[in-house]
Amino acid sequence: MARTRAASNVASLFDVIAPRATPEDVRIAEAMVFASAEPLEESAIAARLSAGADVGAIMDGLRRTYADRGVNLIRVARRWTFRTAADLSWLLAREDEDKRKLSRAAIETLAIVAYHQPVTRADIEEIRGVAVSKGALDVLMEAGWVRMRGRRKAPGRPITYGTTTEFLIQFGLDAIGDLPGLDELQAAGLFDGKLPAGYGVPLPSDEPALRADEDPLEDAGTLAEVWGEVAPDEPS
Repeated sequence: MARTRAASNVASLFDVIAPRATPEDVRIAEAMVFASAEPLEESAIAARLSAGADVGAIMDGLRRTYADRGVNLIRVARRWTFRTAADLSWLLAREDEDKRKLSRAAIETLAIVAYHQPVTRADIEEIRGVAVSKGALDVLMEAGWVRMRGRRKAPGRPITYGTTTEFLIQFGLDAIGDLPGLDELQAAGLFDGKLPAGYGVPLPSDEPALRADEDPLEDAGTLAEVWGEVAPDEPS
């Protein structure tokens, strides 16, 4: 019975995307994503499908198939993965006393890097209005969410920072441009009171190529070496 139902599901999906794929292509794509410990790029999936198979159409069809199920097929960082449906995530939540939570300083620093990248330590301090501790950036880099990009073409050649693919995967974003804009942030209650006239949220970009005002990173060393005399630590 279960095998018959599964075959029927594949056949229904095949009706939607034919003739750009075969039922076997659909099954292979589904199995590859299910078995992978990491999100998969479409090119990796396409390499195992029949010649000419439209992997984009196959994945979109599978995404619709799983939309109302306990697990959803989603695209993060231009890769495909299965995730527990958002409304059921509470079922799997576990108290983890040893799990280190991000401090307010680290959260604010991560938000600034995400929306304003590429940024330097001085840029972050100007936006936050306080000195940036090495600990806050250490935690974000150890998590794999922030990376050193290059060096700003300015006195002292300060390091520039940006987000990573792991950041997109962790927060369920297909691209950095999917970060919430001002209207969404206000709707979520993240802004209190009346905002100044002309206030806006920058349009984020994580273009990997260095910008005109950046030089290659070369060997940056550790954060302590980069910063020299470290600012007093905030809780990280």
